[in-house]
Amino acid sequence: MPDLSPMSPFNPLHRNPLRTRGDLARATRDLVAPCLPFLMERPGRLALGSTAAVYETVVAEFEGFARLFWGLLPFFAGGFRYEAAEQALRAGIIAGTDPDHDSFWGEPGDLLRGHRDQRLVEMAPIGLALALCPELFWDPLAPAEKERLAHWLKLCMARPYNDNNWLFFRVMVSLGLSRVGVDFDAQAVETHLERLESFFIAKGWYEDGVMGRYDHYIAFAMHFYGLIYAQLAGERDPERASRFRQRAAEFAPDYAAWFADGGAGLPYGRSLTYRFAHASFWGALAYAGCTPYSWGTLKGLALRNLRYWSHQPIAHPNGVLSLGYGYANPAMIEEYSTDGSPLWALKAMLPLALPADHPFWTAEEEPHPLAASHVTFQPDPKFALFRHEGAVFAAAGGQSAISSGAGASFRNAAAKYAKFAYSTAHGFSVELDPRHPQNGAFDNALALKSSGDAHWRVREGNESFRRERNAMVATWRPWPDIPIETWLLVAAPWLVRLHIIHTDRPLESIEGGFAVDRSGDDHVGNTDASAVGGSDAIAAFPAGGSAIRDLLGRRQGEVIYASANSNLLFPRSAIPSLRGKHAPGVMVLATAIVTSTQARDLQPLLAAGPELPDWFAHKLYGLAGERS
Repeated sequence: MPDLSPMSPFNPLHRNPLRTRGDLARATRDLVAPCLPFLMERPGRLALGSTAAVYETVVAEFEGFARLFWGLLPFFAGGFRYEAAEQALRAGIIAGTDPDHDSFWGEPGDLLRGHRDQRLVEMAPIGLALALCPELFWDPLAPAEKERLAHWLKLCMARPYNDNNWLFFRVMVSLGLSRVGVDFDAQAVETHLERLESFFIAKGWYEDGVMGRYDHYIAFAMHFYGLIYAQLAGERDPERASRFRQRAAEFAPDYAAWFADGGAGLPYGRSLTYRFAHASFWGALAYAGCTPYSWGTLKGLALRNLRYWSHQPIAHPNGVLSLGYGYANPAMIEEYSTDGSPLWALKAMLPLALPADHPFWTAEEEPHPLAASHVTFQPDPKFALFRHEGAVFAAAGGQSAISSGAGASFRNAAAKYAKFAYSTAHGFSVELDPRHPQNGAFDNALALKSSGDAHWRVREGNESFRRERNAMVATWRPWPDIPIETWLLVAAPWLVRLHIIHTDRPLESIEGGFAVDRSGDDHVGNTDASAVGGSDAIAAFPAGGSAIRDLLGRRQGEVIYASANSNLLFPRSAIPSLRGKHAPGVMVLATAIVTSTQARDLQPLLAAGPELPDWFAHKLYGLAGERS
């Protein structure tokens, strides 16, 4: 049972030191154990709650069941035993592939109400079960059971997939069929592999299919599956295996920049409810023998992320992982997420397949490989990243929240891809209702409203993007007839933004800085140190502070107390903001934001202001003079 004492979060990993192979095995058991009672009545179906997704209930229940394999397969392959789980998984495979059983998963089809069949996703770990543990999930089956399982898995060879990371799922199934000697359409697999390689861009980065988005899927999908393939199919496909390893090694330094010193990964993009799946890339490097860093560095990157999550309230009182990110929060999930979806986090357990004497396990952990002063520009996600007080901050040039292709529409996509900045310390907020500032929660966004308009509008994507010196410049339109050119500059620890707006009508604006955690804001104890003064605003609480300044003094500072459960990391948040009213014409807005998790008194830092490069200062104040 998880520790549910008042001083600990609802978390089955709580009090697990997560430093050794044994600790990771214990973590796997503790994450799986709360799920097993739900498998007793219907083998092969895991119904952990009542949340629905775009696909059928039977598919959602199959998804929950299948995702247990991501943790238990490396657990079993590494020599650990958990008889109750082993029996439940084997019974589920037998029942789920039997058309005459009431637990039958059904056959994957072409389309279901406009969506590709989710069964094609969840087939992957069933296929890998045959590749990693045939002695548990193939050899004990009766001949008829083997025939039904093989037939069901082979159906994926003739079904259409989403043109993105999904293509790897057929490849994963093929690894299992090959291991147990079942014939399949090898050309169908080769077609998917060739298409997947066409998504490669440069320096380790892939594009996740036709959507043009760059997020954690590049690590925990494109590279994760590629590294598994490299390890399991490397002897028969050595050239491709070598490419997969080399690309992952090239990608590692960029992805390391997304992780804070204490292990937190950057909250950004979709599917964040998978939480410590972020650590799976580091474990996959180790599994495939790919060492862009020392073994101790890889071990530290993987285990620190798990330790970070062990301190967050990410489970229900019964120990089942909740939908959400830093806490149970269905407001931030996608339409394809159900109660079993968070179990994808178990992909982080892949290093358990490595033996106890493997150097990943025998090495001493080493600290984060990037220096505190390290600043890096990553052109594909359009990030300029820097580190401050051990946390990661990303000035975000902006990816599109609207794109074409299958699976292009995601709930709250503008918040997940198009804000001006993201941070491991402050998370980001999703819009609960764009008609009201508290519900809109416009952290790191410029929200605009014209006269008579009930809704505030924010950036959803760019019309154009470029780099100019060390700034990122994007053009975007909240309305078709109002272009905005936004300049983003890192002046660590400050982030500076310059907006040049062309409007033919009056506008109102709200611009937010980083949201801060309001936990412990006891007014009797005077723990709320928030303040506003002229064109400044500070939100400060026991957990830290965030400040914003209008560098041109044209807007009024304000602290907006956001609606509960709008931020991904903390359920109660406040956002230092600037408000303004603007006449038609060309207007120039200049903003500087800074935060601290260690010092609540941000006045001295705010008084000093950011140190701007001469060229940027000349541009900013030159434009301001021209437009004033």
